[in-house]
Amino acid sequence: MTRRLKTFTGLAATAAIAAGTLTAPAAAQYRQKITENPAKCAAGAGPAVRVTITGIKESSGTIRVQSYRGTKEDWLEKGRWINRMEAPARAGTMTFCMPVPRPGTYGIAVRHDVNGNGETDIFSDGGAMSNNPSINIFNLGKPSYKKTAFNVGSGVESISIRMRYR
Repeated sequence: MTRRLKTFTGLAATAAIAAGTLTAPAAAQYRQKITENPAKCAAGAGPAVRVTITGIKESSGTIRVQSYRGTKEDWLEKGRWINRMEAPARAGTMTFCMPVPRPGTYGIAVRHDVNGNGETDIFSDGGAMSNNPSINIFNLGKPSYKKTAFNVGSGVESISIRMRYR
């Protein structure tokens, strides 16, 4: 490749990145650990989801909220979550602002690790998902992405998720 062509190619790539026409590698689209930032759900902000979690049974352990693309390929697949937030659990109701990369179809999964050990304890931990599909000890398989998916436009979508425990 000639020096002139290399320079042109480098400048074109830089311009494309600055213009936002090139996307990050696929791996960079997943597994972002973020902190709660209510400003991302303020008037005029977005795209984001205001997630209100109800029915949190006790103020111990950790609440984890994860967003996924609302597709069969991504929903609840290991390592395919987009953003993750964690916070100390508070009994009752908690609200999180979950930004999403762009308008589209998403799903939200919530887990209450009651003892904070980082492991799933089937007899004490709680779980919940967007659209509140039925979850119980006899139905441990993941609900279909079709049951949990919802649309997010360019603004802020508000959803309510009810925690479920054994």
